[in-house]
Amino acid sequence: MSYERTKTVSLHTLGCKVNHYETEAIWQLFKEQGYERTEFDHQADVYVINTCTVTNTGDKKSRQVIRRAIRQNPDAVICVTGCYAQTSPAEIMAIPGVDIVVGTQDREKMLGYIDQYRNERQPINAVRNIMKNRVYEELDVPAFTDRTRASLKIQEGCNNFCTFCIIPWARGLMRSRDPEEVIRQAQQLVDAGYLEIVLTGIHTGGYGQDFKDYNLAQLLRDLEAQVKGLKRLRISSIEASQLTDEVIDVLQNSEIVVNHLHIPIQSGSDTVLKRMRRKYTMEFFAERLEKLKIALPDLAVTSDVIVGFPGETEEEFMETYNFIRDHKFSELHVFPYSQRTGTPAARMEDQVDEEIKNERVHRLIALNDQLAKEYASRFEGEVLEVIPEERFKDSDNENLYVGYTTNYLKVIFEGTEEMVGQLVKVKVTKAGYPYNEGQFVRVLEGQAI
Repeated sequence: MSYERTKTVSLHTLGCKVNHYETEAIWQLFKEQGYERTEFDHQADVYVINTCTVTNTGDKKSRQVIRRAIRQNPDAVICVTGCYAQTSPAEIMAIPGVDIVVGTQDREKMLGYIDQYRNERQPINAVRNIMKNRVYEELDVPAFTDRTRASLKIQEGCNNFCTFCIIPWARGLMRSRDPEEVIRQAQQLVDAGYLEIVLTGIHTGGYGQDFKDYNLAQLLRDLEAQVKGLKRLRISSIEASQLTDEVIDVLQNSEIVVNHLHIPIQSGSDTVLKRMRRKYTMEFFAERLEKLKIALPDLAVTSDVIVGFPGETEEEFMETYNFIRDHKFSELHVFPYSQRTGTPAARMEDQVDEEIKNERVHRLIALNDQLAKEYASRFEGEVLEVIPEERFKDSDNENLYVGYTTNYLKVIFEGTEEMVGQLVKVKVTKAGYPYNEGQFVRVLEGQAI
């Protein structure tokens, strides 16, 4: 009696939230074909590496992971996808042992390519010109391996072409997902037990720019009105220019959109912003922040900052530093500028010395720690809603759990495994950064625990 053993697939993701979302979608395709998923350091029949190209280091790390998979099982089918695959397919095809390269589109054809490769044993380069694509690629993710926060991808691509960024070449131009599909998948996620959904994309706040009469504000309203049981809605990132009066109005009146926004600033100097080809001034950015804080007094504003962009002077850096200090951001992601081959900024004269860059990074990180503690201290003694995500691993106490409040404070408190993924009330007993200490108060009504 003969039987066919279950085929196995191992997936590895490099890079951003969108890539993690798409890896889950690729896994769904394999699951439907009867595959089992294994850990990346185990033997598998197929390895899928979802690559990142946002920096030259992203490319390098991607190549290392590809080689690791080939060493793991030389007989496996090695399939490379994602942003690095899209921008440099020939470079990847040149790695001995790579069998299939698919870019940031046509992922649903991946299993077909695997069958084709098994029959013909000829490497397949399936990467097409992304700039010609005007259609959002529907990829379904009914559930995630991580069980507390679900991402929901609502758009793809970016039209901005900032001088430091390769992403439009890796992801193509702006394409929004059909709102009915967004709502359908949001409901599917809530039905699978998720209380919080994070709207994500390459340029998330640009949702609807390619539609005639539908925009992000309307999508937020429709999600709130139509998705039954959704408790929290978070926008992963939004540009200042996309924070229209209409969007701010929705945030102010919504019961589920959280009081936390991630608004990338990149620099607080108008002259640097011009060189970056960012399409706003600091005056405009400040005006949007003021308007937001009137609408939502407890709002947490987190941001990304690039330090040491070509030509950045001490004065320009201080403009950034002072703007962030004065506007009291609640947390920063600080990046030293890194040259990305193929972008205009990489070819600019007067690249900033690494030592100066690092010193400025440290100054901003010190400011971040101070601002984050200041923001958190406003909530000491208050009872906030937390969704516990997992056991807190950095402690010997087995009963400590960690989760986020709506305004993105990370809170550690004593709880139980049953609370994971539920909404619970927690009193902040000691504010701090990166963690706040809390005390469990109660589980919110109407939840099965």
